[in-house]
Amino acid sequence: MLGTFPTRILLATDGSPDAERAGRVAVDLANSTGSELHVVTVVRGLDPAYFVHEYYYGFQEALEAFEEEARQVLEEQVRKLEEYGGRVARAHLLTEQPKDRAIVRLSEELDVGLIVLGSRGRGGLRRALMGSVSDSVVRHAHCPVLIVRS
Repeated sequence: MLGTFPTRILLATDGSPDAERAGRVAVDLANSTGSELHVVTVVRGLDPAYFVHEYYYGFQEALEAFEEEARQVLEEQVRKLEEYGGRVARAHLLTEQPKDRAIVRLSEELDVGLIVLGSRGRGGLRRALMGSVSDSVVRHAHCPVLIVRS
């Protein structure tokens, strides 16, 4: 293997169709370069400020429900990656926010050589107002980032 290929690839997925396409690309790249494939899903955050003290248990239940949903998405994505012929070294479920920072932080901890993620293709106004996880990852990542579009 040439030194220019990554030895570790991080696929960030949310279960969307674009993320599934990114998964196929990540499997192809990992298999063709002999790279280790890691997969991450980041749980969407809940702001506890929206829950008054009396509803604290409601907050905990909601957080647990979001984590369970994300765990199911992650397990389904790993299953699909294996169906595509991939071998996942490790699946990561992160509960921190914002998503872009969580992905970048994990990529640094794992010392990955490439981050792969899908793009939902937000239009100009929505991207300007809300930002984009993929745009932010590209700006802050320590390594190359591959954005897969439909």
